[in-house]
This record gives sequence, C-alpha cells and structure tokens, in this order.
Amino acid sequence: MKMAFFDAKPYEIEAFKKWNSDGEIDIRYMEHKLNAQTVDSAKGCDVVCAFVNDTIDAEVLDELKKLGVKMVAMRCAGYNNLDLKALGDLKAVRVPAYSPHAVAEHAMALLLTLNRKTHKAYNRTREFNFSLNGLTGVDLYGKTVGVVGTGRIGRMFIDICRGFGMKVIAYDMYPVEGIDYVDLDTLFRESDFISLHCPLTDETHHMVDEKRFAIMKDSAILINTSRGALVDSVALVEALWNKQLRAVGLDVYEEEANYFFEDCSGEIVDDATLQLLVSMPNVLLTSHQAFLTEEALSNIAETTLNNVKEFFQNNNLVNEIK
Repeated sequence: MKMAFFDAKPYEIEAFKKWNSDGEIDIRYMEHKLNAQTVDSAKGCDVVCAFVNDTIDAEVLDELKKLGVKMVAMRCAGYNNLDLKALGDLKAVRVPAYSPHAVAEHAMALLLTLNRKTHKAYNRTREFNFSLNGLTGVDLYGKTVGVVGTGRIGRMFIDICRGFGMKVIAYDMYPVEGIDYVDLDTLFRESDFISLHCPLTDETHHMVDEKRFAIMKDSAILINTSRGALVDSVALVEALWNKQLRAVGLDVYEEEANYFFEDCSGEIVDDATLQLLVSMPNVLLTSHQAFLTEEALSNIAETTLNNVKEFFQNNNLVNEIK
C-alpha cells in the first residue's frame, strides 16, 4: 500500500509515523498542497491523503484516476473541498471525529482571551506596563451564549459554557434532547456570545452576513472555529468598523488556503480583508489550530490509517464519504 501524503507538517508526520511504525503503509510525505499543478506527485501511489486546504476538484480527481489512485483519504472531518460528484469509482474516506474536546476548548480559549484581554495584558507586562486601563471584561456567569451546531464539538462547548454558569441557547437542523433551541435570528439577537460549530454547506455559506450582524448586540463576541466561509468576511469588517459587535475570535478564514499553516512573515500578504482583520484590536486570529492537540493528532493518524487498511482488506468502509 503506497500513500501520497500532501501538505505534510512535522507534527502530523510524527503522529503518522507512530501509528505506522510497522511500515505496513508506504507513506510518501510531501510539503506541497494537492492541486492541479502538484497532482502528478501521486504517481505510483494507491491512496492520496489530503487536508482542508488541498484542492480536490474534478480536474484533480480525473488526473488521480489516470494515475491509478484508488482512494482519497481526508485526514479531517470536513470535505467541502472535495468534489463528490466527480469521484466516480474513486473511494473517499474521512475522520469524522477527533477529540472534540480540542476544538471546543480552543473556542472557549478565544472567548476568554477576547473578553479578559489576556493577550493585550501579556504584551503590556512584557514591556513593564502594568496599567489596567482598557482591560475591563465582563463576567461570563449568567450571560447567554448562542451555539450554532450541536454535534459532538458543539455539545462539548455547551458543557464548558454550562460549567461557567452561562445560559445556553442553540440552533441545529437536527436537535437533541436537553438543549434549548431557538431559530437562528433569535439566537443572534439574544446572545451575548455566539460560537459556530456547524459544517460548511450551501445552506450555511455566509450564514453570518450583513443582516445577521445588524441584529446582533453591539456588546456581542463572535467565535468561529468551524469553517471560514460561514462568515462573510467583508460584512465582518464592515460590522467591526460600525461597532456592531464587541469582538471576534477566528480560527478559520474563508480565504485561508494560501496563508494558513504557512510562515508568511517574510512576505507581503495581498489579501486586504485579512490585513484589515489582523490589524484590528478587537480581532483575535489563530491559524486553524483548534484541532492541534496531541490527542487529536493521534486520533487523526489512527483513524486515517485504519480507513486505508479497511479498503485494502475489502472491509466495510465505516467512514466513507458518499
């Protein structure tokens, strides 16, 4: 079994080598992303292993078929970058869940940091500035948090919020027991804090747009650790300019593919919207790191490799994308 592993990072290689210590799968680690220009790197391989910012459109899939590739193994839960209609005879699998605690805890870390401004306090005290001016936050206790999406990660985040004594309201097309659900507009109107935990689909694309920003409390904090395109970035900048919300914490950005996971400190980033967001004092941006814990990396490696082994052993593909 030979696998072409695209967009490989040192922390991923370490986890995959641990779970593939017997060398049962011959993995070819490559730093570049999968796209039409790099797809030939998969020549001679049975499987390609891809991540969230790889391009797996009809052109790439057609070329993979010509190269003899039999499977696309996504080492993530989301697969909005995979053209399902163009798969044809290719099999596709994913990692549906990996330490939901990791993402939920990062979402709360963003909220806590923005609220109590610990990132600003850290920078101040490094320069021996011990002033408290401008660092005032609010109690989380008793505040209303709106959670969009109550899958495993969303429910973990709800548990954390309840631990702080917060009132939880939620929206999901498939409600579960024990959670107070409201319609989406009510959630945006009544919440002091809003956290997004839903997949990116045609229905959820730009779910948070100009209209939703207009009905939010101007004291609200928005958190997005799911998919960048859930939020209309241009509308977000406008809302921040117009002081329609207090702060925003982003671990994802809709045009992140060219920048996230890479060191761009030595170049000019030619995305004006991203530059504006990074420069704003009430925006906290992390580079898609919510999943990045030792436990999650181990889960991802184990599940991905098991998905590949299942295919070659003619077992039922429990994590197949159809």
